[in-house]
Amino acid sequence: MGETNGNGNGSTPRRDRHIAIIGAGPGGISSGYYLRQHGYENFTILERADDVGGTWQRNRYPGLACDVWSHVYCFTFALNPSWTRSYAAQPEILAYMRKTVTDLDLWDKIRLNTGISEARWDDESATWIITTDQGEKVEADVVISGQGMFGELKWPDIEGRDSFEGIAMHTGAWDESAPIEGKRIGVIGSAASAVQSIPELAKVASKLTVFQRSANWVLPKEDVEHTDEQLEQFLNPEELQAYHDGIMTFLIPSVPFSNPEINAAAEWVAACAIEVVEDPETRKKLTPDTPWGCLRPLFSNHYYPTFNRPNVELTTEAITRITPTGIVTADGIEHELDVIVFATGYEVDKFASRIPIYGRGGQSLRDAWADGAKAYLGCTTTGFPNLFMLYGPNTNVGSLIPVIEQEAHYAVKTVEAMDAAGIDWVDVKRDVMDAYNVELDAAIDAVEVWHGGCSHYYLADSGRNVTQYPWSMQTFYANVETPNLDDFEQGVRVDA
Repeated sequence: MGETNGNGNGSTPRRDRHIAIIGAGPGGISSGYYLRQHGYENFTILERADDVGGTWQRNRYPGLACDVWSHVYCFTFALNPSWTRSYAAQPEILAYMRKTVTDLDLWDKIRLNTGISEARWDDESATWIITTDQGEKVEADVVISGQGMFGELKWPDIEGRDSFEGIAMHTGAWDESAPIEGKRIGVIGSAASAVQSIPELAKVASKLTVFQRSANWVLPKEDVEHTDEQLEQFLNPEELQAYHDGIMTFLIPSVPFSNPEINAAAEWVAACAIEVVEDPETRKKLTPDTPWGCLRPLFSNHYYPTFNRPNVELTTEAITRITPTGIVTADGIEHELDVIVFATGYEVDKFASRIPIYGRGGQSLRDAWADGAKAYLGCTTTGFPNLFMLYGPNTNVGSLIPVIEQEAHYAVKTVEAMDAAGIDWVDVKRDVMDAYNVELDAAIDAVEVWHGGCSHYYLADSGRNVTQYPWSMQTFYANVETPNLDDFEQGVRVDA
């Protein structure tokens, strides 16, 4: 295997490893950027869709927007001076993703319409063999999985779900061509995509029925358009950086839900927001009986006021079945509908295992994670050499794009350390991963609101919390700043 001084300064030898990146969302874009920054050019980004952007390309439902400030929901290496508002909407975020790919000259590294049917580690050659949906075999020395959490839709197990004769679609697979204006629309769910889409759907529906299983706290947000003066200010790189850093100064050291006073204040603000609902019975149904933070925090300035519209109805009766013409609830009422919207989220606990991945000895990642996904620093998992995961298990904290970016940088720096040491593969040691997860689980157990009796996506079937990170972004950044090869079993190819 040849070596080059790919970083341009001759200080660290580069092996000509082929690095395969799965996904052209924020993880794939970050990986491409940092690989080039560290002198690596032999990489390919494999994307199943026909465009870049990841979840912001796949998701197009009405009202979709980020729920953190735009200026920190971006790559630190590509701050965006052009955000038109404080919380950007999906079209603007997708346009930013595309522009970043263009600015970084990454298009020639991306293979669109290339899904992955499996990835298999070959013990003998110490390489990954990736099989595309078209049956093509792609060999890679390193795999970076940028699949994230939101790649597989979650459909509810409701009798008769496939019998409905009207328009049925998931918020995560929105059909923009569907004729829904003037229709009777039913929305199943009341979490993130429901809270964002319901106010918009109410504007076009003749009648909108919301089927709520459990109420969520929904906080208002300071979502305002940026003025011409602000946009002019952001064109100055120093001003833009200072604005970004000012927000991050608040966000980075914050430990999620660790301050009871802040939690109580957030719940009070949300309770005040519900007061805008005029009907007492509806207001009661919308008021949660669980603490703020038990479920995913939600933000909207328009959700609660929507229930004052005469064409909007809220039902908390359990759904018993779906019929060809609507939804039947436990009280025996059939709600006649033309459109059913499933705002029921994603299979978020699968992470990289959404694709069949086989590690050392042919072990399946799904089998390895039978009791819940588990990783070291959220990035590597024992038995799967040279596999790095972005937005992996227990990395959900703060603003996700910069977190994903730090994970990508960690992966690249680990490869660089391998090159410097003359190592072909690394596999995180079992005791290292287990010790990390013991500490992680103890910290999660100490977050009181996550044990408030909610049924939420944080948990695997085993009951283990596999999504949340219980410390601050600052702690995460520090943990992934400098890879330590002593954390890994190390090896070289037999024929090396």
